[in-house]
Amino acid sequence: MPTLLVSSKGQIVLPAEMRRRLGMGAGARIEVVEESDGLKLRVVRAVETTDLSGLAGMVQAPSRGKSRRLEDFDPASLLARPRRINP
Repeated sequence: MPTLLVSSKGQIVLPAEMRRRLGMGAGARIEVVEESDGLKLRVVRAVETTDLSGLAGMVQAPSRGKSRRLEDFDPASLLARPRRINP
């Protein structure tokens, strides 16, 4: 059973494994109930994590210059292109 250390400011830190298992992040709230044999901690509201993949395409950069093709980003096609020789 993990033990918690109380800091000089009265703060406690829950072990990272426990926070991950309970889905707790920054801003999560814990209710403290005093019982006859000790304290009971209960997660009131865990902060939900956001899946950033759902935000893809929301912001578009202004177009500058010539448009790019998919082939421009293919590493194999870069090897097949003739090299420029700088004078």
